Amino acid sequence: MLFTHLFFSLSLSHQSSFKNQIKTLLLKTNETTKTEQKINAASVFEEAEKAVVIPKDADGIKKSIQRQIATGTIPAIPTYFDNEDMYQATAQAAREQLVERWNDTYEHFHKENPKQAYYISMEFLQGRALTNAIGNMKLTGEYSDALRSLGYSLESLAEEEKNMGLGNGGLGRLAACFLDSIATLSLPAWGYGMRYKYGLFKQGIDQTTGQQKEYADDWLVRGNPWEIPRPQISYPISFYGKIEGDSKWVPGQQVAAVAYDTPIPGYNTKNCISLRLWDAQPIVKDFNLTAFNDSDYKAAMGPTNLAQQMMAVLYPGDATKEGKALRLSQQYMLCSASVQDILARWKERGNTDWEKLPEKVCVQMNDTHPTLAAPELMRLLIDEEGLTWEKSWEITKKTVAYTNHTVMPEALEKWPLDLMEELLPRHMQIIRQIDQKFMNDVKEAFKGKKDDKEMAAFLKATTILENVYADSVGGPKMGDTMEKAEAPPATVRMANLCCIAGLSINGVAQIHSDIVKAFTFKEFAEIYGYKFQNKTNGVTPRRWLAFCNPELSKVITKWVGNTDAWITDTEVLRKLMDNAKNPELQKEWKEAKLARKQICKDYIKKTTGIDVPINAMFDIQVKRIHEYKRQLLNILGIIYRYRQIKAMSKEERAKVVPRVCVFGGKAYATYIQAKRIVRLVTAVGEVVNNDPEIGDLMKVVFVPDYNVSVAETLIPASELSQHISTAGTEASGTSNMKFQMNGCLIIGTLDGANVEIRECVGDDHFFLFGITEDEVEPAREERAAGKFVAPKTFLDTIEYVRSGAFGKKGEFEELLGSLEGNSGFGQGDYFLVGKDFQSYIECQDEVDEAYRNQEGWTESSILSTATSGKFNSDRTIDQYAKEIWDIKPCVVP
Repeated sequence: MLFTHLFFSLSLSHQSSFKNQIKTLLLKTNETTKTEQKINAASVFEEAEKAVVIPKDADGIKKSIQRQIATGTIPAIPTYFDNEDMYQATAQAAREQLVERWNDTYEHFHKENPKQAYYISMEFLQGRALTNAIGNMKLTGEYSDALRSLGYSLESLAEEEKNMGLGNGGLGRLAACFLDSIATLSLPAWGYGMRYKYGLFKQGIDQTTGQQKEYADDWLVRGNPWEIPRPQISYPISFYGKIEGDSKWVPGQQVAAVAYDTPIPGYNTKNCISLRLWDAQPIVKDFNLTAFNDSDYKAAMGPTNLAQQMMAVLYPGDATKEGKALRLSQQYMLCSASVQDILARWKERGNTDWEKLPEKVCVQMNDTHPTLAAPELMRLLIDEEGLTWEKSWEITKKTVAYTNHTVMPEALEKWPLDLMEELLPRHMQIIRQIDQKFMNDVKEAFKGKKDDKEMAAFLKATTILENVYADSVGGPKMGDTMEKAEAPPATVRMANLCCIAGLSINGVAQIHSDIVKAFTFKEFAEIYGYKFQNKTNGVTPRRWLAFCNPELSKVITKWVGNTDAWITDTEVLRKLMDNAKNPELQKEWKEAKLARKQICKDYIKKTTGIDVPINAMFDIQVKRIHEYKRQLLNILGIIYRYRQIKAMSKEERAKVVPRVCVFGGKAYATYIQAKRIVRLVTAVGEVVNNDPEIGDLMKVVFVPDYNVSVAETLIPASELSQHISTAGTEASGTSNMKFQMNGCLIIGTLDGANVEIRECVGDDHFFLFGITEDEVEPAREERAAGKFVAPKTFLDTIEYVRSGAFGKKGEFEELLGSLEGNSGFGQGDYFLVGKDFQSYIECQDEVDEAYRNQEGWTESSILSTATSGKFNSDRTIDQYAKEIWDIKPCVVP
């Protein structure tokens, strides 16, 4: 029945030949070879290589896809075969091609034994793998032709792939871009992450209330054709328990971390690296059947339940102690399994001298989630390998490195000390020793340079254990505690541990790195000035231009000299500058943009039901919903604009630049204020989109369930993109880089990577507004003192919302109250929406004026792409490799 349904799903012209090919393949599959001889793994591998000929043309790829179907390697139900099944077959065929490169890469790394970097991250926002994999193998055309010959299209099958639910926002997407660049540069490095069953959540918008709804993201419901389970690679992960003697940890609970590997191919190279994801499975020596039959399911299924809970979702709610324990357990499992695996590989390659571990291994901790990699490495070296504490600490300090992703001290991760003591007692022993040694070293280093009071304050800011030690002039002493009546909760500050243990501390944009050094970690900068570095983020030009925007890519290739060298060497894009005013290039550029706007228009209609005008300016803000990213400023600006248009005469409206204002992004499930912002956007859309006086002059759209694939549709179509965070709050941003790379102009503040983007593209091609980072704190103080007078434009807009113009009257009182000083609903406009509002709306007038001059706008669009070369993640990773990891390319011959 399987082949009957597949047969009739093909175009008539191909049914006969396909039927014969399937018959031949089945006959070959049923042939068996009997042998009594035992063979080793190497010979099996050699025979397998001979048996599978890796296709390089459309006909060979077609046969490979057919073979996946014939041999039953896809999870298709025998009585039904649909587009999803054909996608699975195509993905299996592509993965089969990658496996050859993958095995060669691993074998080459093993043979050469180079120093290898390991990128540990709680998130990897990979996006769809099919188009990226075949694009990196430079086989997109061949796969497209092969599928067309079978009556399918590559585009329709690619839509069947679910996005891996492994991330949330920029942190995870950055990690994914980095893996692509590592492979493309043929560097010896891997990624380590977690295999969440449901990811963060799938976002919907309730059609009745307009509010965000969260649903389980069942991305694994039909399996993941890109992963290969490695059940033989498993490590015990321990929790709770007690310490016997001085340091023997007797765990109270354990799970097994089991590896699942995903291939990450480089572009136009044989190198294919691994993203190793960990799944938790129960350690059950003897299943308690008696307890189960006695209906004591908790006793019988406890280990299974623990493992399932740990792998259910990314960032489980942590408002309760149980939630905090679960989230911390996830982080520890990621660190422990990864470090155990790293050391096992180090041994596997014949290394024996532990003091030389830093010569072969570098562990990059992506933010503070993987902080426990440092004390876990210490634990393994001391408890498992028998090294002294002192030697283990020296090795650890040369092995782990830390990337910071926030400038706000209040956002730095910390955990309750009592929870850490309970969950990870052995690690807390080690952390206490690290903290004590650090403080002793600091007091020795600054003896005579700081008085007792200065030293006490200095140590209070830098100690790992917050609110634990007595605040005495003599400085903290081990075991001293503050009076309980006075003491705020004792915590373990993960960022401080990272700064102390890390061989380097890097920010992700120049302004961010400067702020981190001068403000966030100013005391650590005084101690470890040599550790601080900047590594401005980047994005892969493969996924974010070449593959997601083929129309513009074709134009680029033509105008930079009929070469696609720009796909890796983005400095080649600068050749576009010579023809930015050329009418022929401008014509082709606008046609490419229009084609992507049509695709975006169709997607918006399909997902939201809103029909947007294609000739309007596409104004897009897509990113995680957060107060500091100021989607609220954007929607209030739209409300202001709406009121302006409503007050215009017919003649005045004829001069208005039409806009399609698109929002996308997820508000964390427990972040109520962010969810209120989403609701305000949908409420404004309900009114504006149905106002006959406005018509096509303005449309307001919230695109639900924003992810990588949605970004690949929206970003190439965007003409203006908003990156409008309060100055000094965004570490970098990477969506701004993607928009710039696709010829989009940016309206933004001097924050994060905006600063460097503006330097590259030029002041005349960047719409700048708002106060600068050094003006933020004075503005907050002015606000707190009641001296700030909000502009009338802002106050009128707020009152218009309050009047009940959108949603139900009073629905947004708590949201609007957060913008006022004494409402009790918020922080007194902490992110300075009111302060920047007038500057913002005036800058939007400049945007309109620029858009009316389409030749000038198109020139700016071309220059945006032409000057985006700096923000290639290949450049970023090359800097990590040379300046932190100390690794060199290891090219598979």
